Amino acid sequence: MIIGIIAAMDEELEPLLRDIELERKEVKAKMEFSLGKLYGKEVVLVRSGIGKVNAAICTQILIDDFNVDKIINVGVAGGVEEHIYPGDVVIAENLVQYDVDTSAFGDKVGQVPRLDTFDFVCDKDMISKAKSACKNIEEHKSFVGRIVTGDQFVADLAKIKWMREEFNAFACEMEGGSIAQVCYLNEVPFVVIRSISDNAQNDAHMDYEKFKLIAVKNSVNILKGMLSAM
Repeated sequence: MIIGIIAAMDEELEPLLRDIELERKEVKAKMEFSLGKLYGKEVVLVRSGIGKVNAAICTQILIDDFNVDKIINVGVAGGVEEHIYPGDVVIAENLVQYDVDTSAFGDKVGQVPRLDTFDFVCDKDMISKAKSACKNIEEHKSFVGRIVTGDQFVADLAKIKWMREEFNAFACEMEGGSIAQVCYLNEVPFVVIRSISDNAQNDAHMDYEKFKLIAVKNSVNILKGMLSAM
């Protein structure tokens, strides 16, 4: 079994690259794919870059060129549910792309036109393993719920409230929904996991350098737990 692990930014991937038993690297679409063993499992690590198009291209390359069996996406998100605070972790139950809008034709906002699903559902077994791994996280809580994705950095409180009301979202970010769509179309099991950086709903923020250390630690702990159980 080969597991693809996607992060959008270098900061999120660096600790994993330090731990991998590297076999080789390949560059495709200006993305560097690192192949080897991580915590005892065969993996391909890659930084996709920010945004839905980058993430979708990256995911399809993992599936087509590296024949991954499962995909894990780790990274950062903004909190939407008001009880979620910086440092907490949200494991996606499913994902919706909030910036897809063909409502003029009668579609619900978030519905990809002519696709046979509204949301993209994460693999239940992978969710379960991520939940178990979150027990190793101290001081911060973990949640399972919907994550919404769009090609926008959202700082507007009204829009965040709209995400909560319209989609029952727990968190928002810029890659997970497109990764989820590609996995859905290719029938590849996946899960998306996010560390929360801030939450405009409860006015909770954290210094980025402090948060970065927490987010990286969370990702490493969760992946160690998940990969050892897979």
